[in-house]
Amino acid sequence: MRYAVFLGCTIPARQMNYEQSARAVADALGIELVDAEFGCCGFPVEPLDEVKALSMAAMNLKKASEAGLDVVALCSACTEMMTKAKDLLARDAGTLRKVNKLLSKQLGTEYGGEAPEVIHFARLLYEKVGTDRIRELVKHPLDGLRVATHYGCHYMRPSKLYSEFDDPESPRSLDELVEATGAESVDYPGKKDCCGGGILAVGEKVAKEMTRRKLETLSQAGVDALVLICPFCGIMYDRYQKLIAGELEKSFDVPVLYYPQLLGLALGLDPDSLGFDVNSVRVDGLLEKAGV
Repeated sequence: MRYAVFLGCTIPARQMNYEQSARAVADALGIELVDAEFGCCGFPVEPLDEVKALSMAAMNLKKASEAGLDVVALCSACTEMMTKAKDLLARDAGTLRKVNKLLSKQLGTEYGGEAPEVIHFARLLYEKVGTDRIRELVKHPLDGLRVATHYGCHYMRPSKLYSEFDDPESPRSLDELVEATGAESVDYPGKKDCCGGGILAVGEKVAKEMTRRKLETLSQAGVDALVLICPFCGIMYDRYQKLIAGELEKSFDVPVLYYPQLLGLALGLDPDSLGFDVNSVRVDGLLEKAGV
């Protein structure tokens, strides 16, 4: 399997542990991640100017198509934006004309309907590799670890855009990926709640309260870790955990891992290759319990 890897804006700047662990896991599974000169997916611009956002997404699709590669993205919002652009521009000639008018004026090029597949890294693992194959490759089963999952808002929604590969009301794919490592996937109240990251810039107090509620629940549930697949969620639950705990003068002690970090441990990869030094919340206890 060979894909153009789309990192987006947040991961290289603030969540390098996600990229590092994804590359290590991909290499172990025989997935080649090819770097391309992508730009921003357009997602942050969409509320202000949809045509400009779609144009940014279209350019990324065009670059992948010219390289003859499908796209695998680590960020859920990036995956949604490019998938949405691919779908909308294929069926809405009026919007396509607006996008091409802008691209022609600004860059001297047009989007011709290039349509590489765009898939989230977690979905690639779930559908293309498969949980059965992952179980076969596990060298260090994570038996005894109690792990909570967080899906976030964009990974499987809108469901029709993603061919309804998972149920947005009762998702299971990430839980099954966790269970493939040998760890226990723990259900908990508020599992489908938003992390708050989407409103952080306009309502920090509300955003932090949304984050606090889930951290409080997970702390009381005594989970060993929270596993997620989106860099925005990672910022809220990992980086903001210390800030929120400090403001409340308490401790949650909930290690936050990206799924490739958890999978990497189960595959027997060196923890130093999985970016744990970038995690804000200490993972020493988790690694000790995992026996690595």
